[in-house]
Amino acid sequence: MAAVVPDQCVRLRSISMPSRSHPLALQVEEELHKLKTCVASSSLTSQMTGDALRGLGDLYNCMEELLHLPHNQQSLSHLPQKRWVEEELDGSVRLLDLCGATRDSLVTMKEHIQDLQLALRRRGDAAIQSKMYAYIHFGKKAQKDLKNCVRSLKKTDNRAASSSAVNMDSELSMVVQVLTEAKEISISLLKSILSNLFMARSRPKASRWSLISKALQKKKIDCEEHENTSHLEALEVTIGDLETGLECLFRRLVQNRVSLLNILSL
Repeated sequence: MAAVVPDQCVRLRSISMPSRSHPLALQVEEELHKLKTCVASSSLTSQMTGDALRGLGDLYNCMEELLHLPHNQQSLSHLPQKRWVEEELDGSVRLLDLCGATRDSLVTMKEHIQDLQLALRRRGDAAIQSKMYAYIHFGKKAQKDLKNCVRSLKKTDNRAASSSAVNMDSELSMVVQVLTEAKEISISLLKSILSNLFMARSRPKASRWSLISKALQKKKIDCEEHENTSHLEALEVTIGDLETGLECLFRRLVQNRVSLLNILSL
């Protein structure tokens, strides 16, 4: 899968660690640095995105353990920190929606690819064009829906940012900052998934799909069939890897939300 430049840059901010950091905090800093370096790359591939999604899952797992530390739970269960927890919960719903929407898009995309593979094997000119146009139409709709999810999530982020500007100890402040940056990275990665997989739609003259159209026009499906089929098979494998990474991230986000809900109940 070709590399693409991420359409949203994640700022490489430095996190101020407490003078006597908990070992988990040091692990969080290391995981976050690796993720930010990956997302800031000018050649972010689908494979790198899949690895980064799994890395995000690991980061949220570390944050989960930090949230379970008694002194952090105690601090977050009281005002004004409790207000931040409430805003973070609101944002977590929208991030889960974004993650779920991306996952659903990958499932549907795989179905379109399988339809195209079947049409290629049957060598039906009209069927191939019909399936190709259906894929392109789906790509446009999926990216439009994703942008709407991101817009809604950013509005929530703005409210949460104002709520986080409260007096917190250094470790708790680090927890808040890391969760904020993890959300930014999640958005950037989720946006890059569809832009990467659907970039053939935005550059049709250089895409594999144009090869299909050209083959149809010149009646040379035989010589193009193997190349197109191989591309579709590789794309299907890539989607499977991304689905695995998304599932890992989704589970961690759910666990993180449960932990925040438990804090509110204290």
